[in-house]
Amino acid sequence: MKTINEVRKTVSRPEKVLQFGEGNFLRAFVDWQIDNANEKTDFNGNVVVVQPLEKGMADMINAQSGLYTTVLRGIQKGKEVNDRRVITSISRCISAYTQYDEYIACAKNKDLRVVVSNTTEAGISYSAGCKLDDKPPASYPAKVCQFLYHRYEAFKGDKKAGLIFIPCELIDKNGDNLHRIVLQYAEEWKLDRKFIDWIDSACTFCNSLVDRIVPGYPREEAEKICEELGYKDNLLDSAEIFHLWVIETQGDIEKLKKVFPLDKAGLNVVWTNDMSFYRTRKVRILNGAHTMFVPAGFQAGFDTVRECIEDPVMIKFIRKGLFDEIIPSMDGDKKMLEEYAGDVLERFDNPFIRHMLISITLNTTAKFPVRDLPSVTGYIKKTGKVPPVLAFSLAALTSFYEGNGIDGRNMKSVNKHNGETYMISDDEKSLHFFEDLYAKTHDPQALAKAVLSHKDFWGEDLTKYAGLEKAVADGIASIRKNGMKKAIELVANA
Repeated sequence: MKTINEVRKTVSRPEKVLQFGEGNFLRAFVDWQIDNANEKTDFNGNVVVVQPLEKGMADMINAQSGLYTTVLRGIQKGKEVNDRRVITSISRCISAYTQYDEYIACAKNKDLRVVVSNTTEAGISYSAGCKLDDKPPASYPAKVCQFLYHRYEAFKGDKKAGLIFIPCELIDKNGDNLHRIVLQYAEEWKLDRKFIDWIDSACTFCNSLVDRIVPGYPREEAEKICEELGYKDNLLDSAEIFHLWVIETQGDIEKLKKVFPLDKAGLNVVWTNDMSFYRTRKVRILNGAHTMFVPAGFQAGFDTVRECIEDPVMIKFIRKGLFDEIIPSMDGDKKMLEEYAGDVLERFDNPFIRHMLISITLNTTAKFPVRDLPSVTGYIKKTGKVPPVLAFSLAALTSFYEGNGIDGRNMKSVNKHNGETYMISDDEKSLHFFEDLYAKTHDPQALAKAVLSHKDFWGEDLTKYAGLEKAVADGIASIRKNGMKKAIELVANA
């Protein structure tokens, strides 16, 4: 069978976008949209992708000259949609570690206008010890500060060389936080005050919200899809049809839209001065539902989101958490929130998407505080009661992280999924916390107290919420006594 390189050619265009992150989501969301904009508008720009971690997909992407196929499937207006598109918007992928000089040379590119990123929820954070002369610094904001300093020097402080940052990490005020930490490094490194002023006056840091379910490489169907396409593609990227990108800025919206004209391509892109409604709705309901049921569902033996939706006990558990706990914890029009939740469940039930639960468990300790903790605390404050499904989800999270043998960002679980050993993936600090905890105790009460009082996870001691510690401990005990499936059933039917 021919390779994708043999049937399609990379399209040469100016590199206008720098992208930190080479994973499935950005390729099926941002790069797909830029490919559409290249076809339907006068954008005429390519993406140079930066692999921000030492290990990644740079070699695979470059082996296919940046080409890959998106496979978008779903039900739209009652009709089945199956869209396949060869993406030509990536020019190359550079490792920030093994190709540092090539990466930093991008700072001198006069065509560069936009920087996008998806370095996970934990990516936009301060990391002590990063230095200006590191090749590269460990943290993403430090990389940005260093990159901007090289650009500032290359263009001698010309404000026209400023960049627009649109981070896609799923944290509140992602652009504002990135901006804040970049400035923190600039101050820490004692960089020229004129450079710091240039960051503030020449660069724009947007907050953004992304919404598209992207399972990624369709492993079980890949061979069949490639046969239908007529070429081998090791970077197939599957996603749902639905997409939404909300971009918030306090700057000149019309000016930014001219630089990055995605909306002119007919894409579902919303530029706004206030994205709070969109963000809260999506993070608390769609992402919150995922993080609420996935650790439990995976330990109950399910492999995909749709399997959970189709199971009568799991869907009862999920609906109870969504409609009886998450939505009541939120402010806003209840009917609109319930309609959105119904749409989300329909998207979860997409027959064409195999969204693997194990992939959603990545960095759960960073996801839960953003996606679900506001619903836990909001429900308690509004009702004076502990939300049973959300409390159980904390118990399931604790159970999921029982493992040992840490290798970087992976830890071997002591439990098995349908007879197979699996890896728990998170930041090393979180993995070491659970490894050390389980080395000391397996008592449900002790586990619940230790996890809930770990302020590094939650930003506060959750044992202060009356009844929550007991509910989580009871959940852990039920999982150990009854097994995960039965424990879920007991919560769903309570």
